Amino acid sequence: MQDSDRPYRIFLSAAEASGDRLCANLITALKQTGYNLEFVGLGGARMAAAGCQLLIDTTQRAAMTYKAFSHIFFFLNAIKKAQRYFIDTKPDLIIVCDSPSFNFHIAKAAGKAGVKTFFYVAPQLWAWAPWRIKKLKRLCTAGLACILPFEPDWFANRGLECKFVGSPMLEDIKSEQIRSKNYSAYSITNAHIALMPGSRPAEIKTLWPAMQHMAARLKARHPSIRFTAVAADDATLEVLRKNELKTLRLQFAVDAVYKTARDADFALVASGSATLQVAAAACPMVIMYQSNKYLWHLVGKRLVTTKYLSLVNILSQKELVPEFMPYFPSIVPIVSTCENLLNAPEKLAQLSSELAELAKPLACGKASLNVAQLIIEQLFTIRS
Repeated sequence: MQDSDRPYRIFLSAAEASGDRLCANLITALKQTGYNLEFVGLGGARMAAAGCQLLIDTTQRAAMTYKAFSHIFFFLNAIKKAQRYFIDTKPDLIIVCDSPSFNFHIAKAAGKAGVKTFFYVAPQLWAWAPWRIKKLKRLCTAGLACILPFEPDWFANRGLECKFVGSPMLEDIKSEQIRSKNYSAYSITNAHIALMPGSRPAEIKTLWPAMQHMAARLKARHPSIRFTAVAADDATLEVLRKNELKTLRLQFAVDAVYKTARDADFALVASGSATLQVAAAACPMVIMYQSNKYLWHLVGKRLVTTKYLSLVNILSQKELVPEFMPYFPSIVPIVSTCENLLNAPEKLAQLSSELAELAKPLACGKASLNVAQLIIEQLFTIRS
């Protein structure tokens, strides 16, 4: 078989559930181009279902920043396995998706094997550790796709071209669908609150108990409040149910952040990409994340360069929604903040309107299709 006749071999790397979802959607979009493509990679069940041959399922070990240290040997093994694959098989292109702490190593291994790397979801260097731009320039050899509208200018000012492709979390939502909620008939006595403790095991371990205890306090004061918890997938649902406070009489939804937020009056959300879906649903929220207090003061705060830590507040350039990050010593002030908002329909309505306006520019088309087109262009360049 001539080289021009064989399928294009694409290796994709996702280290957590959100990246697994993005890569799965990208694989589907690439298949729609009609080109002869093969997919191998590191990821999870969604990528496998989309047609990717997995070397290792990496999504069950995901963590954030220094919490990843406990899984270091697992990920070192994944990197070594990828290295062997690059040397033995020589894929046409490597696509790394998010998780720069892991995927920088994958990109480095690709470079040593003489294979180019495309970065899907630009690392948030503008938020923390901006000096890593030099490393990104070395590793990003086939293109950089960003999902936030201000990122192309930020990277361009530092000598790296970056294409805005839209938000993949919102690609099934049209901007005209985004509208503020009506709180004219709302009352805290019959409020519907969404609980979204995230997808990473580390997040769920710390946020799920806290969110439930907060919900229990609210329900004790307002017995008719309803709660719906959102699980990223069936495995996460099993974990949530196993540690459920039965007295809350929770409803559960799977992989339904936007729909649940559209139906809810208010949400408690783990910091991350889900907050953008909640914003697109124009659902007022409180954003939470629980890290180690001492490690944050020792390491974390030295790396972070932004005034706010949540994507919603970074994009709005103000504290549009309350954020309790990077850690919280007690749930008491969070409950108080929630109750103050829940008791003020006019504030909820105003916040809903502002979130809708924030999200509309992000829902600008099919991010996966836009990235697929960039990938096809790269493949043509590589084979030519």
